[in-house]
Amino acid sequence: MNNKKLLHKTTNSFLIYAVIILLTAAPVFYYICQWLYIYETDEVLLFHKGDFVNQSHQNYTANDIAAWNKYNQNVRIVADMGVKKDSIVGEMLFEPVANEKEPFRILYAPVEINGKKYTYIEKRNLVEMEGMVFSVAAMFLFIIMILLIGIIWISKRLAEKIWKPFYNTLGQIQDFEIDKNNPPHFIPTDIDEFDRLNKSLERLIEKNTAIYKSQREFVENAAHELQTPLALFQTKIDTLQQLDLTREQSELVASLNKDVSRLNRLNKNLLLLSKIDNEIYPEQETIILNEYIEKHLDFFTEQAQAKNLTISTNLDNTLSIKGNKALAEVLLNNLFLNAIRHNVKNGVIEIVTENNILKFINTGPEIPLTEQTIFNRFSKVNPSSQGNGLGLAIIKKICDISHWDIHYSFNDNLHIFEVTF
Repeated sequence: MNNKKLLHKTTNSFLIYAVIILLTAAPVFYYICQWLYIYETDEVLLFHKGDFVNQSHQNYTANDIAAWNKYNQNVRIVADMGVKKDSIVGEMLFEPVANEKEPFRILYAPVEINGKKYTYIEKRNLVEMEGMVFSVAAMFLFIIMILLIGIIWISKRLAEKIWKPFYNTLGQIQDFEIDKNNPPHFIPTDIDEFDRLNKSLERLIEKNTAIYKSQREFVENAAHELQTPLALFQTKIDTLQQLDLTREQSELVASLNKDVSRLNRLNKNLLLLSKIDNEIYPEQETIILNEYIEKHLDFFTEQAQAKNLTISTNLDNTLSIKGNKALAEVLLNNLFLNAIRHNVKNGVIEIVTENNILKFINTGPEIPLTEQTIFNRFSKVNPSSQGNGLGLAIIKKICDISHWDIHYSFNDNLHIFEVTF
C-alpha cells in the first residue's frame, strides 16, 4: 500500500477542486458572455428601430425609401411582409467582404409610413462578438488560473510552515530508541494542538524511559546479587557429592546440581543481555566466521555427544563480515548451543556458509516454532526443556545491534536459523 504524505493529500484535494471549477466555469462563462452579447445586440436593434419610428420618417415617399435602402447597408425598408410584431432571429448570411457566411441577428418589425404598412429590417454581424467573448473568456480563465495556482501555492507553503513542528516531532519519534540515552527535543510551537502533542509525548517517553531503566537496573542488580549465593550453593552441592551418600540421596543431589546449573546459565544470560543493552560496541573489525566455526567445532562436537548428534559443515564459501568480534562469538555460541539443546537423540546439525548468509540447520521437535514469539525473552516451545528461553533472545538482540537479519523457517522436519549479514 502506497501511503500519501499529508501535505500532498491536502494539495491534491485543492488541485482536483481547482480543475473541476475550471472545467465547469469555462463553458458556463463562455455561454453566459455569448448570451449577454446577443441580448445587448437585440437591445440595440430594438433601440435603432424605435429611433427610426420616432424620427421624421413618416412623410417618406417611395423614392425616399429607395434612397434610404441604397445608402443604409444594414437597415432596409421593404413592403409589408405580414409581420405583426417585432421579431429577432439569428441567421447565417453571406458576407461579401469576408467571402463566407457569418452569423447575424436580424430584426423584422412592422412600421407605418405615410399611412402605408412596411416592414423594417435591420441586421447586425455577430463575428466581432464571438472574438470579443472568446477574448473575455480567455482573460477570465487566465485570471482564475493564476488565482487558483496562487492559492494552492500559498496554501502549500503555509501548510508546510504550520505542520513543520508535527514533522519534526514525527522524525524524532521515529529515531527515538528507549535503550539509548537520546531523549527527543521537540521544537517550540505556538500551535496549541502540536504543543499538547509534544508535551504528552515527552511525559510518555519520560515515564517509559524511567520504567525501562528501573527494570534494567533491577535485572542487572539481581543477576549480580545472585552470583555469590549461587556460587556458594554450587560449592556445597559439590561437597555433598563427595560424601558417602545413599542412591536416593545421590539422585537428589544430582537433581539439585542440574537445577543450579540451569540457574547459573540463566543468571549469566541475564547479565549478558543487560550488558548488550547497556554497552555500546564501537569496535568494528573484519571477522572470518569460517575460521571461528572450524576452531571451536571440536568443543561443540563434544557437547553434542550426549545426544549422539552428527555435526556436518558446508563451509566452501568464505563468510567475511564486518562487526564486533565479541558479539559475533556470542552469536555463534548461542546458535550452536540452541541447535544442540533443542535437538533430538541421534539428530543432525548442519552448518552452511554462503556469500553473506550463515545457516544452522538441525533436527528437533517435528512441529514448527511460532515465528512471532521465538525470539522473545523466556519464550519456550516445551516448558520442561532444559533451556531458559534467553538464547534466541540474545541472538536477536545481537543481530539488531549489529544491523544483521535473523530469520527462522521449518522445512522437511528441519529447523533452519538463517543470519543475513
